[in-house]
Amino acid sequence: MLHALKYKGNKEIGYFLGRQMAVQIKDCDRFRGIDALVPLPLFASREKKRGYNQATVLCEAISDVLQIPVIENAVKRLSATETQTHKSREERWENMEGKFFLEEAALLMHKNILLVDDVITTGATLEACGIELLKAEGAQLSILSLAFAVDE
Repeated sequence: MLHALKYKGNKEIGYFLGRQMAVQIKDCDRFRGIDALVPLPLFASREKKRGYNQATVLCEAISDVLQIPVIENAVKRLSATETQTHKSREERWENMEGKFFLEEAALLMHKNILLVDDVITTGATLEACGIELLKAEGAQLSILSLAFAVDE
């Protein structure tokens, strides 16, 4: 299902999975008081190639269930990165350093932000983006991912 969402253009799977994510966190104390959903941004050329950002699709579905606004344009990905799929843990961290920029800090000031992505591998991408989000005055950050990769 995740592959179909990410690489086969199947947004409906993303809406379904996002709604399931919302149901799972709805009554969870860890996610109480979330003010804004922020999808992990893709670089513009990758989003154009895929036709959408899968994290945005997940956020839209979560928003429908929990009535929390999605803020898409506060943080930008500054450059395209090579796929992380075949990189070592260390290479992934190096690949993500300085790749995000907080463009609209005012949108996130004093907000409890939920940063949403589809898959966590090492956490490098989420950490790099999260560091930028926390530059907004008074911001708090939580993360939510549909899946995580396990090293074998």
